[in-house]
Amino acid sequence: MNTVSSQGEEEHSVAFCYQVNGSCPRTVHPLGVQLVIYLTCVLGMLITVLGNLFVVFAVSYFKALHTPTNLLLLSLALADMFLGLLVLPLSTVRSVESCWFFGDVLCRLHTYLDTLFCLTSIFHLCFISIDRHCAICEPLLYPSKFTIKVAFRYILAGWGVPATYTAFFLYTDVVERGLSQWLEEMPCVGSCQLLFNKFWGWLNFPVFFFPCLIMIGLYVKIFIVATKQVQQISTMTKSQTGASKRERKAAKTLGIAVGIYLLCWLPFTIDTLVDSLLNFITPPLVFDIFIWFAYFNSACNPIIYVFSYRWFRKALKLILSREIFSPRTPTVDLYQE
Repeated sequence: MNTVSSQGEEEHSVAFCYQVNGSCPRTVHPLGVQLVIYLTCVLGMLITVLGNLFVVFAVSYFKALHTPTNLLLLSLALADMFLGLLVLPLSTVRSVESCWFFGDVLCRLHTYLDTLFCLTSIFHLCFISIDRHCAICEPLLYPSKFTIKVAFRYILAGWGVPATYTAFFLYTDVVERGLSQWLEEMPCVGSCQLLFNKFWGWLNFPVFFFPCLIMIGLYVKIFIVATKQVQQISTMTKSQTGASKRERKAAKTLGIAVGIYLLCWLPFTIDTLVDSLLNFITPPLVFDIFIWFAYFNSACNPIIYVFSYRWFRKALKLILSREIFSPRTPTVDLYQE
């Protein structure tokens, strides 16, 4: 009898986050599965942090890369790097343990940073699309129309708007009061499912959907214009041809980045949007898969650059070969064939 009782108590301790009334149920994974998940998440975090750190260093260090487009890339890399440093470690523990052990204050801060960095990424991708549209469709006006000063304004907007938008919904009771009849803020002890988390799809769908719609429209126009320019390449001088090829290459690369962003984020966004209408029936495991699929998008951009940008590979070679300690290295022309 005592054996059965002790087994029941053990099962109870494993099945819940805390030994208190109202504790959240806990999904217990076998040790081997936990190790695999931890290793996968840690590998993803390392790729995210180190890859984007290299982008930040390369654009900052090499003077040839101090262009408006690359400044936007640098700011985008900062958002992705901070996501890997400040958000993913706690998200890893929450996903593996299926419980939140860090308190309500840190839960709210974690949610704020999570949403801030993700929205900042899509805003920057939208601004980079505008930059590429101007470079391809209005090449004569581009140098005077998209300057370093304009790039800094876009960067300020890319961080300021998401920061203000997220703080308004997360640190005020506007949404909570409006939806208090349907959903409590903390459903159980050991959860980090704030009201903002649960209604992520509804609250962030406009700021996700409309920039994506703008980017798709811009890249369709870029593709049409770039196709026409290919037919005119033969009439250009060698230097003009090289510059035109670089612009189209950059547009193509950033188009791939936007496509991968949509591929990674659409499942999570659609799920949270539909799930809120169906009384949140998505299993925790499926939800974790969707959110981590979205998180790993932040690790994709540096990988895309490696395969697409010659200047990126050249900068990586200089850094790994320790040639960056030479006083002449910052002035190397990375665009030279």
